[in-house]
Amino acid sequence: MRTISTVLLVGILLVSGIACTSSSSDDDGEEAQSTAANTLTQAEQEAGWTLLFDGTSFDGWTGLGRDSIPKGHWKILDGTIRKVESGEVPTAPDGQPLEGGDIMTTDTYRDFELKLEWKASEGGNSGIKYNVSDSLSTTHEPQYAALGFEYQLLDDKRHPDSEEPSHRAAGLYDLIPPNDNKSLKPVGEWNQTRVVFRGNHGEHWLNGEKVVEYNLDTAEFDSLFAASKYADIEGFRTRRAGHIVLQDHGNDFWFRNVKIRELPAGE
Repeated sequence: MRTISTVLLVGILLVSGIACTSSSSDDDGEEAQSTAANTLTQAEQEAGWTLLFDGTSFDGWTGLGRDSIPKGHWKILDGTIRKVESGEVPTAPDGQPLEGGDIMTTDTYRDFELKLEWKASEGGNSGIKYNVSDSLSTTHEPQYAALGFEYQLLDDKRHPDSEEPSHRAAGLYDLIPPNDNKSLKPVGEWNQTRVVFRGNHGEHWLNGEKVVEYNLDTAEFDSLFAASKYADIEGFRTRRAGHIVLQDHGNDFWFRNVKIRELPAGE
């Protein structure tokens, strides 16, 4: 009996050891993150990823149309970028606050893959914008709100913006709603987002599933754009090396593990 018990115990310990040391992979075949937040795995480094947020500072970021981060509206908290609830401040007709404002990367990116994690507050609204021109954005009101393609971030269950399909979380805002592959985590839990933008091709991913895919040079996109709020903004649709932007829509939001890799130029 003692021999059998010893064998069983050794077997359990071996299985436990395997479970503790094994690693999983995401849909890219990259090593899953098993170390501290806001770091790169060896596989990510080899694949050309770089960090856009180091977990402790706003290095590499600034306020859109500003030379610094809007104080009191954005903070570093427990290894996250936190958009702080704006409170009672004046807002533009679309609900964006006139105090505070979006933050953007100081560097620009043309063909890239971006990934990050985010979580919303109850009823929260925010966004990830790309292909953003600082100069184009600041010539339109509200002055500190970016003009660019937007990966919408939203509490779909509580925010009234979800009544419009293309305004729901992971959609290409005001252009393309997310498809039925979408699986959104409850408020308070972290969602994983990935954006691919290469040439005229774009993709939005949420929690490992592709939920939006589009091509800028198609008749279908022409029709969608003509019906959108952006149709009359000259230069909005122009492909450029643009900034990556985190949106200030007045609500509490949290971001971490913000990473990007540049891709070969697409057609």
